[in-house]
Amino acid sequence: MSQANQPHWAFLIDEDMPRSLALVLRMNNYDAIDVRDVGLRGRDDAHVFAYAQTHQRTLITEDLGFANIIQFPLGTHVGIIVCRFPNSVPTPTVNQKILDALSALTGKTLVGILIIVEPGKIRVRNKP
Repeated sequence: MSQANQPHWAFLIDEDMPRSLALVLRMNNYDAIDVRDVGLRGRDDAHVFAYAQTHQRTLITEDLGFANIIQFPLGTHVGIIVCRFPNSVPTPTVNQKILDALSALTGKTLVGILIIVEPGKIRVRNKP
């Protein structure tokens, strides 16, 4: 797929993710900002989610609450990526695994879907 045909992915990185993730994503040509850089540090899930929707950004988080498809129904948001890594996984490894997952998703839309990224596995939940 040519660069011109790539979907524009914009990400909002939740504060439970490594502080370095937004920088790593930007260094790899992704549009990414961290909630700590836009005044959302310590804000509740509703504020973080509202910001992501208003600014058309897929949320990357470790907060399992965002995987609740009753509270955040498939097809009704810009996209949610929930990362499930043990605390023992070093930050550079987490960042690389997220880059690998995004690479595996190249050419797909993230809008309206829930993606769960775990060591060695990516699960995608689409609207039925």
